Parts: sequence; structure tokens; C-alpha cells
Amino acid sequence: MYRRMSGRLCAVITVVALSACGGGGTASSSSTSSTASALSAQASLGEKIFNDTSLSASGQQACASCHSAQNGHAAPNNLAAQMGGAALDLQGGRSSPSIRYLSTNTAFYFDGEGTPTGGFFWDGRAASLADQARAPFTNPVEMANADAAAVIDKLSKASYADEFKKVFGDDIFTRPDDAFARVALALQQYQREDTEFRPFTSKYDEFLRGKVSLSDQEVRGFALFNNPAKGNCAACHPSSKAADGSHPLFTDFSYDNLGVPRNPELLQNADPAFFDLGLCARSGGDLAARTDLCGAFKVPTLRNVALRQVLFHNGRFKSLKEALTFYVQRDTNPEKFYSLNTDGTVKKFDDLPAAYRANVNTTEAPYNRLPGDAPALSDAEIDDVIAFLQTLTDGYVH
Repeated sequence: MYRRMSGRLCAVITVVALSACGGGGTASSSSTSSTASALSAQASLGEKIFNDTSLSASGQQACASCHSAQNGHAAPNNLAAQMGGAALDLQGGRSSPSIRYLSTNTAFYFDGEGTPTGGFFWDGRAASLADQARAPFTNPVEMANADAAAVIDKLSKASYADEFKKVFGDDIFTRPDDAFARVALALQQYQREDTEFRPFTSKYDEFLRGKVSLSDQEVRGFALFNNPAKGNCAACHPSSKAADGSHPLFTDFSYDNLGVPRNPELLQNADPAFFDLGLCARSGGDLAARTDLCGAFKVPTLRNVALRQVLFHNGRFKSLKEALTFYVQRDTNPEKFYSLNTDGTVKKFDDLPAAYRANVNTTEAPYNRLPGDAPALSDAEIDDVIAFLQTLTDGYVH
């Protein structure tokens, strides 16, 4: 297994052990809640670009269309993948993840224990916020511009075109490739500067600041979340403060293969020979030889997860209840989630070719069960964990 094993022992078992582990490591950031300060000129442009639908081929899609602030900068609906293209009639291949709390993420790398870490998008193929920001503009199933020049032609007619020239030079529109690079940098700067992308204003943050208490159910859920024999969620989604006192991001920016069931709502899955293989099949082919990484996808932050209407890279589940039930019953009751073979047996891990199903994480709780075993969490305990996850929603008022 490529998953880092030593970090599993760092899970916090009880509420009183909040600071027992360093936990967050590089997956931490500033925990100070503050009001958004004035943006720099570059970031201000980034905000305008982020919300500008005119920069798409359809004239109806902006970055904000798939990354809604009201939904924690994730998708604003329950579609498995968003619709795009020049006529908004083409379906994407993956769900739109939240783009909050990414300011401390890094380019993709393998850590000292060989764990794939960092990178942007579900497969880590982008090296920075800027790289991530520029990709949708020319993706044929997203904003669907033919090339950088098409994007810049549209931008040159935007209401803020003169502002763009003032920041990047009067001749910037005569150099479309350079201008497009500036678009990406402006979007990156906007996400770095605007505290809306890292507000740390959830109830849990207030709890860490000692300003509120968790309810009894939230406390139980928190303990289950951290318990390595129960939810074991903190193994990939660190929940404790880092050594420098910063608040956790609830992701370690690593990757895991969970064997998520195939989603028939994705049109690409109508082809039985198609499989989304994640890390090993990402563009560029740099990891093509690492067949042990086939089926692995980015571990997302759980902050604002209660606002999301679809979960996992393929949008297979539409509620926390469904997702957590899958986590704990995937191995005890696989018939609930997977399709059947022609002989009526369960086709477990049916969104992977048979050759790669051994890559699925089956060694760590709650996945270390067999059919007939008791799930790691009962139905009531699942509800407790959900209650805790709801404390991770930004904008808490007390």
C-alpha cells in the first residue's frame, strides 16, 4: 500500500486530546478569523475574472458557476459532474471539488515514505492554484474556449479591460499567451488574498478558540471521527491543531483508493470499457508506470462538507449519510453499493478493472472488515459523526 501508515497512530481518541498530535503538518494554515481586507489590484482583477461568465464560449459559465461561495466554493447542485461546452450541453467527467483551504497546498510530490501528496485537481496534475485556474477556460467540456487567444479576445471586451491593461501593461492584449498567464496569476492571487477562501469561521474553529462548546452528540461524533478503531477519519483528515497552533484543514493532501462504486449518472460510464483511473492515468502520463496508483484520488478537505450535494470524485453519493454508510458497510455489505456479475455475485469495486482492484484500501479501519462482520460504526454513530462534520461549516454565528 502506498498510503502512509505511521500517521494512523496520530489520531486523537478523545476530545481532551485536541493537541496530542501535531496532526496537520503541512495541511495547516492560519487560524485567525479576520474580515476580508482590501484586495491588491491583481487580486481584484482575479475576483472579476472569477465571476465573469462572458469569458466562456457559452457566455454563461464562470469559475464561480462550478465553485459557488454559498456551497463552500464547491458545486452548487447535485449533478455528478457539471455541464459545460459552447452550448452547456456537455457533461464533465468528475465532480467539482471545493477550492477552499488550498492556499498551503503544494505541487505534487512523493513524501519520504512514498506517499503521493499535493497537487491540484482530483489527480494532482496541476502544480499551483494558477495552473488549476487556467485549465477550465480551454477545456472543451467546461468553458470551452478554443485557445488562450479566444479567452483574451473576450477579456479585451470586458468592463474591466482597461483595469487589466493598467495592471499588466497597455500592450498586454497583443500578447495573448502572456495575457492568459496573467489571468491565471490574477485568479491565484485572488484565492490567496481573499479570506473567503480560508475563513476558519466554523463552529469547530470557535470551539478550538475556546469560545463555544460542542453538543453531546458533536462530542461523540468527534471522538468517533478520531478513533482509529472506529471512523478513523483523522488518519487522512487531521482534526487537531498543528504544532504551531494553526487550525487543521481536515486534509493531509494525500491520495487514497476507496473503491467508490461506479456512477451511472456519468455519461462516460455508459461505455463499459471506460474507467477513470485517477493518478496513474492523469494527463502527461508521468505516473503511467505506477499501476499501484490506479484508482487513487485526492483526499479532499472536509471543511464545509455538509454543504456539498455530491461526494467523491465521481459524485456517486449525494449525502453524508450515504457516504458514511458506504465507508463502514462497503466490506460488510457490498451488495448495497455495487453491481452484480452475470452469475448474480457482487461485482465489488466495480469502477476499476479487475487488475487494479487489489489497489483498493482494505487494510485500515473502517475498511478492514469482512462480509458478516459488524460495521465499524452503527447507524446512530454515523449520525453522531455527521453532527460533528456539520460543525465544520464556515459562517457559524453564536
